[in-house]
Amino acid sequence: MIAGLSQPQKTLSPKFFYDAEGSRLFEAICRLPEYYPTRCELALTRRHLEDVARFAGRGVALVEYGSGASTKTRLLIGALRPRAYVPVDISEAALEGAQRRLAREFPWLPVQGVAGDFMQPLELPVFRARNARRRVVYFPGSTIGNLTPEEAHAFLRMTRAQVGARGAMLVGVDLKKDANVLHAAYNDAKGVTAAFNRNLLARINRELGADFDLRRFAHYAFYNLRRGRIEMHLVSLARQTVAIGRHRFGFDVGESIHTENSCKYSVEEFRALSLRAGFRAERVWLDPRRYFALFGLTAA
Repeated sequence: MIAGLSQPQKTLSPKFFYDAEGSRLFEAICRLPEYYPTRCELALTRRHLEDVARFAGRGVALVEYGSGASTKTRLLIGALRPRAYVPVDISEAALEGAQRRLAREFPWLPVQGVAGDFMQPLELPVFRARNARRRVVYFPGSTIGNLTPEEAHAFLRMTRAQVGARGAMLVGVDLKKDANVLHAAYNDAKGVTAAFNRNLLARINRELGADFDLRRFAHYAFYNLRRGRIEMHLVSLARQTVAIGRHRFGFDVGESIHTENSCKYSVEEFRALSLRAGFRAERVWLDPRRYFALFGLTAA
């Protein structure tokens, strides 16, 4: 937090959104009429589920990065019948909730959750004695868009090493589209996304003893056409100073904290990015409006 707020453009990583309250708010965002990604991905997963299962293969070890509520995952588990499921999430509350739901629904499935940052190399214990099994990483929800293209390339290379030569990856990617659709998705009428964004400051107050006044910061999200991404910011509404411990951070009126990117890709752009990282895009499933894509990547 100190490092991010000390930059000329104050920046905080979106991974810190997801405490218990942040996870709850994000699940609420996914149910909003303006927020199309969840509905699009869920619909195309249902429509192409048998084909997705054939691509991934049955009886695999399934690893999910950012498991959250695991709604789409339940469909995939039912189709794949994996031998093991490893949900990975930075939010322990979200992880525990998902594990409880899955244990009730799939009592036959060995589930071993890992609380941690999947953007960093992780040791997945289920693989230690079962290295011969095919590993399939599931990364839905367009979370890969939170990374810059350079970061996404490094993340895909790390995942390629994680799954091994016979492995595969299923990754959800939000596609480029009309900017008005994007603007509405990140500026919902009920203000849930704004509350989600400001909860990051509330979390810093709760956990680090900071003194952010949430009433003095406004949610601001816009589409940066040149960079092909939505940017989310928290904009200071007053000239103010905020303390975190002994550290003081000054804000001018209109100065922002950059809290999230959500990069949008064309199918061709993401195919090329994956190939540079050691994956071949063997399958691409699209929703009818071409708003969203699920890529089936295999080790190249």
